Amino acid sequence: MLGERGGKKIEGFDLGNSPLSVTKKVVKGKRLFMSTTNGTKSLQKVQNAKHLFAMGLPNRKAVAEKIISLKSENVLILGSGWEGSYSLEDSLAAGALASYLVKNCDFEINIMNDELQAALALWNFWKNDILKCLKTATHGKRLTSIGDYEDDFKCCSRLDCLDIVPAQVERGVIRAS
Repeated sequence: MLGERGGKKIEGFDLGNSPLSVTKKVVKGKRLFMSTTNGTKSLQKVQNAKHLFAMGLPNRKAVAEKIISLKSENVLILGSGWEGSYSLEDSLAAGALASYLVKNCDFEINIMNDELQAALALWNFWKNDILKCLKTATHGKRLTSIGDYEDDFKCCSRLDCLDIVPAQVERGVIRAS
């Protein structure tokens, strides 16, 4: 089981919030159950979507290419936020995804709301120093205050380095492909 509350591993769980602890050696061939402060709630809200993917900066290109291949008329980009509030790092990721889609689709992309326009502007501002953005965000500061997450920040700030597309295969079940 993987889980965190407020960035800290849940007592009794095998793994916490660190992406570095989720290695092939530890998780290969296993069914994982995950609960997070914000992501779990967000995924539940959209679990009835026809296509549902989980994305971070490291797998942005893989997820974007999957989205492009579907040629869907509408795409919803949803950030988990922090306890019902805005999250800088989620907006950065949304802007990164939107930027990739705009540059790489062979069909017209229309940005339909101000939130995504702002996310694109945020991405254009921070895209050359993603690590600094993650550390500037209140969540980054929160993590820094509870421990040494430097390697996690570096991992999460790497762009387009994973070819994994976590996709919902049945309601509430996400499988990496």
